[in-house]
Amino acid sequence: MFEIFSRYENKIHPDELNNQLKKFGHSQLASNIKKHGLTSWITDNIKKKECCLYVQSDREGICKCGYLKIHHADDSVKSESYQGQRWDQYRHVREVPTDAFGDISFGGQGKKTGKYVRVSSDTKAELLYQLLTEQWKLPPPNLLISVTGGAKNFYMKPHLKTLFHRGLIKVAQTTGAWIITGGTHTGVMKHVGRAIRDYILSSTSMEGQIVAIGVATWGTIHNRNSLVNPAGCFQANYSLEVQSQGPLSCLDNNHSHFLLVDNGTNGLYGVEIELRSRLERLISQQPLGNKESGVTIPVVCVVLEGGPGFPVSKVTLSLIRQLMKRFFSQEYCSFTELKIIEWTKKIQDIISLPQLLTVFRISEDHNGDVDVAILQALLKANRSSDSEGRESWERQLELAVAWNRVDIASSDIFTEESQWKSCDLHPAMVSALLANKPEFVRLFLENGVCLEEFLQEESTLCHLYSQLPTTCFFLRCLAKRIQTETGAAHKNISLQLVSDEVRHLLGSFTQPLYPLPGIGASYFKKDVSVDIRSKGELESKVLTDRGPESGQSPPRDPGRDLFLWAILQNNKDLAEIAWEQCQDCISAALAASKILKKLAEEDEEDEEAVEMRGLADHYERHAIGVFSECHRGDEERARRMLTRSSTSWGHTTSLRLALEADDKSFIAHSGVQALLTQIWCGELAVDNPLWRVMLCMAFFPLIYTGFLRFRLDDCIQKETQRSEELITMASVTGCSAKTRRKTSRHTRNMISSGLKPLNCAMRLASLFTSPQVKFFWNILSYFGFLLLFSVVLMIDFQATPSWMEYLLYVWLISLVCEEIRQLFHDPDGFAFRKKAEMYINNLWNILDVLSILLFTIGLVFRLTPSLWYAGKVILCIDFIVFCLRLMAIFTISKTLGPKIIIVKRMILDMFFFMFLLSIWVVAYGVATQGILVDNEDRLNWLIRGAVYKPYLIIFGNMPSDIDSTQFDITACSVNGTDPLQPKCPILNEDQMPIFPEWLTIILLCVYLLLANILLLNLLIAIFNYTFQQVQDNTDTIWKFQRPPPSYQNFKEQLSMVEEEELLSWESFMRDNYLLSTRLQLSQGIQQQIKETADKVETMTQLLRGENYQAGSVAIAKRLTRLEDQVFQSAEALQWIMDALKAQGHHSKQDALQLALPSKLSPDDPGEPKTKEEERKETCYHVNARRLVYPGSNIPRFPVPEEKVPWEVEFTLYRPPVLNGEGQEQTNSLNRNPAGRTGMMGRGALKSLGSNHIMDLVLTCWRDSKCSALEFLSVWDKGDGLWVLPQCPVQSDEPLSDSLRSIVGRKMYDMVEAKLVKGAKVYEGYVDDIRNTDDAWVETTVLNIHLDKKDQADINHMVGSIIGCEQLVKWVDVSTRDQMCSYQKDSVRQVAKLNLSA
Repeated sequence: MFEIFSRYENKIHPDELNNQLKKFGHSQLASNIKKHGLTSWITDNIKKKECCLYVQSDREGICKCGYLKIHHADDSVKSESYQGQRWDQYRHVREVPTDAFGDISFGGQGKKTGKYVRVSSDTKAELLYQLLTEQWKLPPPNLLISVTGGAKNFYMKPHLKTLFHRGLIKVAQTTGAWIITGGTHTGVMKHVGRAIRDYILSSTSMEGQIVAIGVATWGTIHNRNSLVNPAGCFQANYSLEVQSQGPLSCLDNNHSHFLLVDNGTNGLYGVEIELRSRLERLISQQPLGNKESGVTIPVVCVVLEGGPGFPVSKVTLSLIRQLMKRFFSQEYCSFTELKIIEWTKKIQDIISLPQLLTVFRISEDHNGDVDVAILQALLKANRSSDSEGRESWERQLELAVAWNRVDIASSDIFTEESQWKSCDLHPAMVSALLANKPEFVRLFLENGVCLEEFLQEESTLCHLYSQLPTTCFFLRCLAKRIQTETGAAHKNISLQLVSDEVRHLLGSFTQPLYPLPGIGASYFKKDVSVDIRSKGELESKVLTDRGPESGQSPPRDPGRDLFLWAILQNNKDLAEIAWEQCQDCISAALAASKILKKLAEEDEEDEEAVEMRGLADHYERHAIGVFSECHRGDEERARRMLTRSSTSWGHTTSLRLALEADDKSFIAHSGVQALLTQIWCGELAVDNPLWRVMLCMAFFPLIYTGFLRFRLDDCIQKETQRSEELITMASVTGCSAKTRRKTSRHTRNMISSGLKPLNCAMRLASLFTSPQVKFFWNILSYFGFLLLFSVVLMIDFQATPSWMEYLLYVWLISLVCEEIRQLFHDPDGFAFRKKAEMYINNLWNILDVLSILLFTIGLVFRLTPSLWYAGKVILCIDFIVFCLRLMAIFTISKTLGPKIIIVKRMILDMFFFMFLLSIWVVAYGVATQGILVDNEDRLNWLIRGAVYKPYLIIFGNMPSDIDSTQFDITACSVNGTDPLQPKCPILNEDQMPIFPEWLTIILLCVYLLLANILLLNLLIAIFNYTFQQVQDNTDTIWKFQRPPPSYQNFKEQLSMVEEEELLSWESFMRDNYLLSTRLQLSQGIQQQIKETADKVETMTQLLRGENYQAGSVAIAKRLTRLEDQVFQSAEALQWIMDALKAQGHHSKQDALQLALPSKLSPDDPGEPKTKEEERKETCYHVNARRLVYPGSNIPRFPVPEEKVPWEVEFTLYRPPVLNGEGQEQTNSLNRNPAGRTGMMGRGALKSLGSNHIMDLVLTCWRDSKCSALEFLSVWDKGDGLWVLPQCPVQSDEPLSDSLRSIVGRKMYDMVEAKLVKGAKVYEGYVDDIRNTDDAWVETTVLNIHLDKKDQADINHMVGSIIGCEQLVKWVDVSTRDQMCSYQKDSVRQVAKLNLSA
């Protein structure tokens, strides 16, 4: 099979083959081809090493490489003449294609599998990284954890082991990290493997699995022969035999990937160290997540089993020798003194960088976890990097977002020291949104991100939409819309495309959320509005939706934009956060419900559709909760919110959105129903009895007698009662004059607000324009139509139409006109096609059209003399349809409405039942017809016998022809000649039926059992379920079915001030709702159980800590007593020695002076010292002893700290000589005053001896108020630091010309004029990296303060410096930017001098 693709193995990627073959369903073939592609890539790129010269070692049959003679190739075993040749690892080892790779399977429980490959120690790190990411399909890590430590088995207490396992796995699982270890089943590697095993056993999903890469030495692996196969082992069974491994090591069965490093030797440990270091270095150079951010993958080395700590300032040669004798007792003799010196210097250099070294003692740090310690160590190292302060904070934030550790970000990044601006957090905000990290989004919003600034540019929102997940259904919808668009303007996702698609989801009754630029007020259409005022007055009128001023589109709501983006991708967590930022939260929740239900309707994936419907219900509950809070606070305001035109959601209303979204529970809310009742009654009072309204409809003069109440009358009555209450209160309190003024003012307000009594014409108009009254007149009219129709059909249907029949035709024409009006009336701007689709989707409209068509056909037949009777039959059937249409009128009834809904659903259920019933009816009917009757050719009697007769049996009409005892030959026709009688069964000579009577009776019994008992009871159960389902939600369903379509058009346009007040009040109510919701959740049983478990865990940790502290205190007391005893013993021994000397006793050697232990002094190493004291005590230069000299490949000679002074003897000191122009003879008298540097000669400096420079601290006040002191700083490209302006000191000139190129001519002249007045801050040696034993740098730091009167000139000069060769800026003296140590100290000293002055 592989031979088929041998021609293309180097041309087609295995993934491409896999995708192509899966299209044809060859999954197994695709898997084999993928393995073949991996095999081809590994054999072409990955090598191993093998010995190419067999040289006999001390042991018989074993080569110097460690392998047996039989394991060598034939050409490596040379003749006798080669036996004297010395074996060299670099010359006698060659690279050949690897022969061990594939899938490794460990036996035992769980059948753990992994991937492995044998690689050469000289393999490029780029190839290994390509193998890991491209061939083995590992996603690039967000963090690399390199775990090392004791290679042997060591004991860890169970509590400490649990903490280490939990912390390591947590940091790897939450950050998406790779763990790199030695890969063997021993020491630290075994603990890492067990931690991974515990995580796999406790994890319930396959997502987020830990990547553990073992980099081990091939020559030290036990049972490695089972992994060898030149063609690849894709199921290599590896046995973990720890007992028989001997000096070798078994692979750990919990690692997922293995890189087995081979250098051609056997049994030699440590071969993998160099390759592992190169791989880790390469990974640390790879970009982290967003390549544009410039952040690379961080690497942390976790060292376990570090042993007891020691003071970092006491690392000396003697201590290193002592420790190496302790840990490397057998190999110590092979270590040279120079190597020990080099290692000591490296250790001292490492310890001198505390920001890169973190010591975490699990047994002591009770308040921290291992994962937090690892991540905090990385942030500490990043915080102390060479980047600027703000850049450093942003890099740390990028790391925290990549790791998804919001706890680290909130505790270590968002501190009081870091002052974040909204623009600084925008890149991290985009990363958090695209990576679906809602906790970070909430953290950013809480710490200064302003959504208005964040989404100010449309490109940001377009970028978010373009980066939607590929599985997002809305993204596929946008792609389809882009394909259907013509022209090049819509190749990329734009807000116009998003707006069109969202309008499709919301409905065409809304305006575009993102209108085109330049569309002003003329874009919006007229719409029917309702003005519900606070006084209760209701006015219906036609208003024009006000567009934005000056023809500009209304300002976007950033909360709405972010919420819409989250909803369209069905992201519940992000949508919840964004919804809390929305201004119009009720409309936003209802719009989300409508959008999600529409998406679920169009989506073909059932699981995602179910999630969308669940999220839609969630936001419907949100809308109900917020509206309930509003309704409890102020009913009038809550009602206005339902009919307010929402500019954020397409200039529609919350009521319309709820109706379109089919949000029954929201519509059933008492507040919404109160509004609907108010609109239903019109100007009539809502508490008028129905019989009074009906009576006034028949005899309207009753409205002038007060028989029927109007809402305006109720408002006037309430205001009058309020005035009377004020007068009564005045009479009681005695404030009559003041109350009269209030009363008169209140009356004027009533008049000005339009609360005037209704006159006769207004009352009459209010009665007959009420929707309620119109509906009742419509019912009466329809009943009259049906009455006239029935009279014509039963009494007055003559050959020539009568006047009543003509009246019926006219009445029908009015109904036709009404249907035409409903079809073409388009107040929302729908197209005719959309309007027709909406019209047809309504069942009652279908009945209307059917009834009109039947009436038209019947009328045509009726006017045709030959078809007169047929026309009457059609009209009679049409009368049934008109009567069925009557049910639509009574759906508004609270009693009949739910029952009509039940009937509609039962009819649908009955259709499915009839399908099942028809199967049994036809089966029984055909069988009995074939058994009883022979060759019946009359179609009508065939249908009677096969269908009609079995159907009647269900209702109890038992057949008589299946039983010979009831046979009557006169009731049938023998040959079927009588068209009015059925054909007789097959008869014998006695004229009796011959059919098998036992069979027909059994068939009848079975048919009755299935049809009458099983199927009918099934139908009853279905009807009962439907009835119960509707009955349980009767009130909700009726309230939703109650609003007629005209309710959707009521809209109120508020002024800008009113809308802002209403939205502010709504936001306040939303906060109350969220607070109450969270309070309920916190009081839930599950939350209480969780809190109790957390408290128990905290108490357990505290008790463990107390036990440890108690043990520590006991140990400290015992050590104190032991110290006292030693002190007393030393005093006694000293007294004995003094007494013996006084008596004249002497020894051959001088007695040692006992150092009496005393109480710890401040100078004792046991007491912690400040950094300043340590720096003063240890004044050795550090930069001048760096191993790498700048601009040279010659390394320095390692100089430990104790060997720095010239007074200390250092016999091995052999530093290299480096001069800028070749080697020169140096003067031994010109030695570096600070001590040895490890390099001789002039180096990169200009001259031997002292090289003098001058550093200038140019200071000035930021403003005239002296609010902050600033100094001039120059960017040093070489070191990547902000430094002070400096220049070499020349004898003839006080300032060098190089300073002029840095600060500009004008600034140079000003500094030169004030040079004499400058204050000397520091003068002396500089720890410069260019220093050597024979050449060094000395500086003089001068402070020149610029006066306030020169402030304008200074700002102008600094502005002109931008055009110079170097970047210059003013920096606050309290800056945290990285600077040279002596310059930083000089700036601090200058700040003290100026601030004190």
